[in-house]
Amino acid sequence: MTVEESPLRTDPLDDAGSGSFQDLLVDFRAELESELTAWLGRKRRELTAEVGEADELVAKLDQYVLRSGKRLRPALLFYAYRACGGAERDAVIPAALAVELLHTYLLIHDDIMDRAPTRRGEPTAHLVFRAEHRERGWRGDPGHHGESSAILLGDLAHCYAEELFSAALIRQPPLPAEQATRLRSCFATMCQEVITGQYLEFTAVHRHDLTAEDLLQVLRMKSGRYSVERPIQLGALFAGAPDAVLEPLSEFGLLVGEAFQLHDDLLGMFGDRAAVGKPVGGDLVEGKYTLLVHQALSSAGTDDARQLRSALGNADLEPAEIERATDIIRRSGAADRVVAMVESRHAEAARILGELPLEENGKRFLAGLVDYLRERNR
Repeated sequence: MTVEESPLRTDPLDDAGSGSFQDLLVDFRAELESELTAWLGRKRRELTAEVGEADELVAKLDQYVLRSGKRLRPALLFYAYRACGGAERDAVIPAALAVELLHTYLLIHDDIMDRAPTRRGEPTAHLVFRAEHRERGWRGDPGHHGESSAILLGDLAHCYAEELFSAALIRQPPLPAEQATRLRSCFATMCQEVITGQYLEFTAVHRHDLTAEDLLQVLRMKSGRYSVERPIQLGALFAGAPDAVLEPLSEFGLLVGEAFQLHDDLLGMFGDRAAVGKPVGGDLVEGKYTLLVHQALSSAGTDDARQLRSALGNADLEPAEIERATDIIRRSGAADRVVAMVESRHAEAARILGELPLEENGKRFLAGLVDYLRERNR
């Protein structure tokens, strides 16, 4: 059974009179995961029917994708589609699945680059493959095998994402040529931006000429556009939204996306393992050169800046040293400035959304997104 033949059984927006942002997200997530399970099961059967050994790879993708996750990006695509008057909910489900599988691909590769031990409370893909290599007593380097296999797993998820997005563009009656072209361009741009942004973030710590605007551009490309703006754009484009709606809606998404990543940087520096999934100063130890760190280095005194630079990327820091470094960031005023940037973006995003002529239920979800991101602690 294809995605097109297996529509959502219920519409999370049919209950127009009630439902908070969280309720709508939970309902949509349950339906999306049902679709993911069915589609991935079909692909697994197709591949293993031809090559039985392929199940060693494909089964792990099933397990990875179906771990608990917010499914926020596909939900944004879906509810933006409805907010802009899209009525055929089945028409965008393949695109929603594509966005989630694109996210899976990026997470798998991101975990390799970050040398992350866990993802969503379970071992990361490269460590699962490494352990399998050891258990089987295979020759060679288990670490290299784990990373290489995980790269292929991510590549497979990317292939699936491309297949699903192509399926979303095939319908009867056909989409107008210009609309289909804009959709293809938006999805391709989304992929290219996040990959480029990931590289820029990965190399930022080695570059000493970066300005605050450079770092804002990095977070826009790596997360702001990819996490919020582009999914919203895709949903609006599938609904055929006019530019008079699409452009301010895109601006809303960009503002919320920037606020999302700036807040994430604060959590990565000052959060705790129970709430965020990493210890206090986790981003400091990993060596992430964020706007928060840049602001602190620009404002701190000479001795403080020297200590902070020494701590950045030092995996051997003791808890007391991490505390001193995070205290330097606080005393520099950088954290307060980033908090103010988050709040100003949320306020402007709320203003833009309030002026847009959108369908009520989709608009309710997008408005709830602002409050949800403002209050989140992970």
